[in-house]
Amino acid sequence: MSGGELDLDRLFAARLQAVRARPYLATALFALHVVESRRVPTMAVDRHWRCYVSPWFVARTPVEELAGVWVHEVSHLLRDHHGRSDRYAREHGLTGSAERLRMNIAADCEINDDVYGDGLVAPDAVLLPEPLGLPEGQLMEDYLGHFRLGPHTAEFAWLDCGSGSDGLDREWDLGPDGAHGLNAQERDAVRFRVAQGITGRPGHVSRAWKRWAEEAFHPPQAWRDLLGAAVRSAVSGPGAGDDYSYGRPSRRSAGLPGVVLPSLRRRPPRVSVVIDTSGSVSDAELGSALLEVAAITRAVGGRRDLVTVLSCDAAARVVHPLCRAEGIPLVGGGGTDLRTGFAGALRSHPGPDVVVVLTDGQTPWPSAQPACRTVVGLFDRPHRGSWDEENPDYVPDAPPAWARVVNIG
Repeated sequence: MSGGELDLDRLFAARLQAVRARPYLATALFALHVVESRRVPTMAVDRHWRCYVSPWFVARTPVEELAGVWVHEVSHLLRDHHGRSDRYAREHGLTGSAERLRMNIAADCEINDDVYGDGLVAPDAVLLPEPLGLPEGQLMEDYLGHFRLGPHTAEFAWLDCGSGSDGLDREWDLGPDGAHGLNAQERDAVRFRVAQGITGRPGHVSRAWKRWAEEAFHPPQAWRDLLGAAVRSAVSGPGAGDDYSYGRPSRRSAGLPGVVLPSLRRRPPRVSVVIDTSGSVSDAELGSALLEVAAITRAVGGRRDLVTVLSCDAAARVVHPLCRAEGIPLVGGGGTDLRTGFAGALRSHPGPDVVVVLTDGQTPWPSAQPACRTVVGLFDRPHRGSWDEENPDYVPDAPPAWARVVNIG
């Protein structure tokens, strides 16, 4: 690497170009504190919003491309890739720098398909989902469930966007006590200002940034973690996702010459979500239900193809395979009888391993336990009685004992 000084004029000119191309990201771009470093290959960020920059990389990279790198690095921080990587690693028991590299690759796939274009030039070595055989428009968690490191990813072994992209501390990080880092409140304030800018310019941002801005106004709550834990517990329990397969014969076949026995294999579990759309459920609760669908998808490893959604009041509606939570129509507004929702979910083919019901609880429940596990997300109400105007003493039945219940809201 060159021993020259960092060309700040060139670097900041690129930042101004990034702001012109993505004005709604201006607050975040100017919040980054630049740290010169000869130990980073290009540019990298830490979770405290410091941007480590290689003088050699700045000197050899056109300003037009540097502008895109600015947006790329700040996107990692705005989308909390370091925090999400930490959570994913804990939930899946992943350790080591190789898994963190895989997370960096997945995070890049999430942001790069909408970072470049519209005024931002993509470098020749940009990492995109399609060359890896991955679909566009998915989240980091989705991509992590679809690829492993191998020959097809070998050309990205150099990739290092810093601890801000995958949560793994680097030797060059200044750490939480280093100079010019943002504290938690300042980081939240930056995200909120950017989300405001995005919602104020709905015609000028990608769908991914709109989705991010919506979630930024609904920060994670403790009950969301509980709901995710309940779903994960249900899908990982004995019998959920278990099936016999001849793809790998059982080892017991060796004791029975001429006989091939199937082995018990674990397939990804399927989840059916029943959303209560009766008149007693508010618009805010329906909006919260869609956010929970996204959380449930993450709980099953990001596999949208394994999640179906059914809206239900007194009648069950069409079962929708999940493509994007914002594309699910929530139809209803009448009375409530979630027994029809249970019946509709269980009739789907293939059948679910887990049924998740999001409701205010103003419903009769099935008299018999379904053949699969059930999780009930109960919208929190100060008083669960007195919802029937004709009968002020009415108190709805509690969810059955065979269901795992989580209060949400």
